[in-house]
Amino acid sequence: MTDEKWQETKGQIKDSFEVLEEDMAELNDSPGTVETILFNGPLGKMKLVRTSIPLVVGEKALGSRRIGSDKTIQKKYSDTETVHTLKAFRYEEETDTWVKVDGESLLND
Repeated sequence: MTDEKWQETKGQIKDSFEVLEEDMAELNDSPGTVETILFNGPLGKMKLVRTSIPLVVGEKALGSRRIGSDKTIQKKYSDTETVHTLKAFRYEEETDTWVKVDGESLLND
């Protein structure tokens, strides 16, 4: 999902539903951001999570061949390309958990 499409989707959610929370945070373990919007939607309380990270263009294993030595993976990220993932969740009050919603269940409900 492009940045423009994401902004359009957030705008439609804000116009159509009650937004409970909106947040943006940096990832701890790699460069990138996570955007979250929590709202009351057609299936009850819903959450959209969009993760944006630079494209991994290479990996390099660092370490020695000695017994018991640690090995680390060094990743090289693209300066120009970004990977975006979008996940949708709905809240189940009975179990007090967030359940991932796939496209098929949205179309069939």
